[in-house]
Amino acid sequence: MKTPAFIFSLSLLCTACGGGGGSSTSPPAPIAQPPVFESPHPAIWETQSAADAGFDTAALEEAFEYAMADGSFTQAALVIKAGKLVDERYRGIAEGEVATITSLSSTPTAQDPAFWQNDFGSRDQDSLVTSWSTAKSFTSILMGIAIEKGLINGTSQLASDFITEWQSDERSSITIEQLLDMRSGLVPICFIAETASAGECQNESDGAAGGNIVFAQDQMSACINRPLASDGASYPWASGGTYRAGEFLYANCDTQVLGEILYRATGQDPGIFAETELFEPLNIDAFWWRDNVESGQSNGNYLTYCCLDSTARDFAKFGYLIQLGGLDLESGRSYSNYIADITAISSFYDKQFWSFCGETNDDGECVNTVIHTSGFDGQFIVIDRKNDLVMVRASLYKSYLNFSDERKMRLVPGLVAESNWTGSLPQAMAIPTTSSFSIREFHSRVVSALTTGG
Repeated sequence: MKTPAFIFSLSLLCTACGGGGGSSTSPPAPIAQPPVFESPHPAIWETQSAADAGFDTAALEEAFEYAMADGSFTQAALVIKAGKLVDERYRGIAEGEVATITSLSSTPTAQDPAFWQNDFGSRDQDSLVTSWSTAKSFTSILMGIAIEKGLINGTSQLASDFITEWQSDERSSITIEQLLDMRSGLVPICFIAETASAGECQNESDGAAGGNIVFAQDQMSACINRPLASDGASYPWASGGTYRAGEFLYANCDTQVLGEILYRATGQDPGIFAETELFEPLNIDAFWWRDNVESGQSNGNYLTYCCLDSTARDFAKFGYLIQLGGLDLESGRSYSNYIADITAISSFYDKQFWSFCGETNDDGECVNTVIHTSGFDGQFIVIDRKNDLVMVRASLYKSYLNFSDERKMRLVPGLVAESNWTGSLPQAMAIPTTSSFSIREFHSRVVSALTTGG
């Protein structure tokens, strides 16, 4: 709409009049602008030299040489100190690793060095790595977000408030906290090759590994439908043959059910909820795998117990969230209470996070509890709050999307060319060997390289 001419003329006249009556006045003081909010969660990591960050450069170099050694199967390793990227290394498959793999492989394709060199060749900071069970810790934080938003009352809330299938039997008393801490008492679920479906684990090794449900097309239904184990009863999967109520029992299904609780509590599939509430605020690009069903949460159930693809730099942003103690937004700090519970960890496992003692005093008491995530084939995000460190280590990885271009899990044993698969090395590619890498050793070497206190 055009401004009437007389209003425009009046405006010019008033401007020319100044203060009126011919008197002069001081110009109005400028309005103070509020300071621009600077998020501590970086889009791109600010870098700092090792020396300026308080490291002995040669000693830190030796720590990285250990992490990237031939035989470690390490693709990425990095160190964040006081919120700045100090050092990072990336590589493709090493010559000795190719020799080891081809000597242990059982198929003509896998016995060809060119297969491994082509699929696991050069890697850099932009190359994706995978999480395996490191994703469990992301799921835990999503639960904390849902709690703060009032969509879940708290960790003491009954899981059966959401998993209504449990309301009419003894599973009705299971809490969300028990699922988070792997003490639900529900039997572990594994893939049963004879039936090509998920069912109760049939041996101790599969049960102790969490249950290899990753091979099943539907990775949710059996997790929901499993029964409680009986206190004092004998089971083939139980340590020592006998189950005791309340004991720690690592179970992929416990975390998979947490994903279903998120879905039912928020009305969003876990992937969308994570993207909006966690990944975008942290400036993370990530891709979460689903199982291979057309129903479920979103054309498949998100594998909240595993299988999140991102870069090592972006995984470090998640660790830095824990280091800072919350998500800092312009509106204030969020999720600090839930994260404070995690950083106060006093056992080896709590709320889908692990811990180890990074330092003891002269009396043998632990004076530095180091928190970390842990995934199959050695996927680690380490948070050392005492030394103000975040560390990431990830194994060599290729996402095979040969069945479809969607990250929907479908493994045809021995036929990766027909599979959608999280191809980490060595064991997720069915190579019967292990990495020489130890996260405790890497952490110890990095801390020993510090020349100033944390």
